[in-house]
Amino acid sequence: MRKVSRSLPAPEGLGIEVIGVPVGSAVELDLRLESVVEGVLVTGTVEAELKGECVRCLEPIEQSLEADFQELYYYPESADRFGGSSKAAEDDDEDEEASRLEGDLFDLEPVLRDAVVLALPLQPVCQEDCLGLCSECGARLTDDPDHHHEAVDPRWAALQGLSALGSEAGSEDSGTREGAAENQEK
Repeated sequence: MRKVSRSLPAPEGLGIEVIGVPVGSAVELDLRLESVVEGVLVTGTVEAELKGECVRCLEPIEQSLEADFQELYYYPESADRFGGSSKAAEDDDEDEEASRLEGDLFDLEPVLRDAVVLALPLQPVCQEDCLGLCSECGARLTDDPDHHHEAVDPRWAALQGLSALGSEAGSEDSGTREGAAENQEK
């Protein structure tokens, strides 16, 4: 068993549209390499700084990320040694996806990319109670929680005039309505 710590520049593609690790920023790796019968088992932790934007209000955000990963890198001759010549067709597909050692080297980038992208928040927010943006004017609602617009649905606009007329007429008719109600009860 061997433990290794490295700080590397971030490759491209460590992120999604709204948040990710900036290209070239520092990525800290803590790895544990273990020799097993089939190959080398790599277990590790990746730490990186994320940059992106809030999906609700589009404010820039910065977060830290820590993700764990584990991958077995097979020796090139391990397929032959463990009966690889008699594998079925479905095992061939699985064999192509298996990580292989190339001499004393292994390619950690695909494993690192999978670990980081899967650990990213799907919808990053600047704060848990972020209210987002106003759908009318785009104002940030967290800055002004009382922000609103007096919007009237055009389908109901004609009825607003009736409401104003009804309140004026209602005060005049209140006596006759009460009298009609009394007559109806008798």
